Amino acid sequence: MDTPPTVALDPVLAADTYGKSRVRLMKLARRDGRHDLKEMTLDILFKGDFASCYEAGDNRNVLPTDTIKNTVYVLARKHEIAAIEEFAQRLIEHFLKNNPQVSEVRVQMTEHLWSRIDATAFSRASGKRTAVVTGTRDQVTIDAGIDDLLILRSAGSGFEGYIKDRYTTLPETNDRIFQTALLATWRYKSRSLDFNGQWEAIRAAILDTFATHPSRSVQHTLHAIGKQVLAAFPDVTEIQLTMPNKHALLVDLSRFGLDNPNEIFLPTDEPSGYIEAKLVRR
Repeated sequence: MDTPPTVALDPVLAADTYGKSRVRLMKLARRDGRHDLKEMTLDILFKGDFASCYEAGDNRNVLPTDTIKNTVYVLARKHEIAAIEEFAQRLIEHFLKNNPQVSEVRVQMTEHLWSRIDATAFSRASGKRTAVVTGTRDQVTIDAGIDDLLILRSAGSGFEGYIKDRYTTLPETNDRIFQTALLATWRYKSRSLDFNGQWEAIRAAILDTFATHPSRSVQHTLHAIGKQVLAAFPDVTEIQLTMPNKHALLVDLSRFGLDNPNEIFLPTDEPSGYIEAKLVRR
């Protein structure tokens, strides 16, 4: 058998990025009469002039990822962290200023929310605050959001009038438990805002719309939430929402001689419906 000819390969490095992931940070601000607590996880990624590292093993343009991690802790010690969006911008400014080989820095942050019990005690709250801030020397984009916000309605939700084929077993209902773990991400058009105030107000708008909207489906309420956020917050240019339908199945108690007027349920999250949409301003 003939040996196939050897083909000389000269591949091109089409894209590359590197950085540090899952940097854990907790900052305790010790103030007179109270402590303020923030806990977050950061992913920091660089784009830039790093081809020589990949192609020739030349590390002269490489800032060690351990240094990236250390920078997070040093800047956290030197500066207040009022809002994660502001801290992300501070990190971006530092890395771009001190590393000319870096053309873009992306900081993805998740804030693990703690609610205050008293001046020096806290409990973990539902949901996580998120931010993805991407910066170059020309522009910065800021996406904020909420992840894993567990919410439930026990009235005002139904699902009727859908397609039924020979495999459909789901009964129609105008009274069901509506439960989801909401993920929302929105983009700001400005990099100088009251980010904490905006986030709290948007979260409140999401919760209020979820609680009061006459829901004909998860899709219907998702759209209502996005529409309300865009209407109420002019600094938001777009919003993406994911709302998995966490089912609560009515338990059949007839074998025990009992009725079940929508009171006893089996909660289950697998499998779940997956509903997602993005709304943008016209």
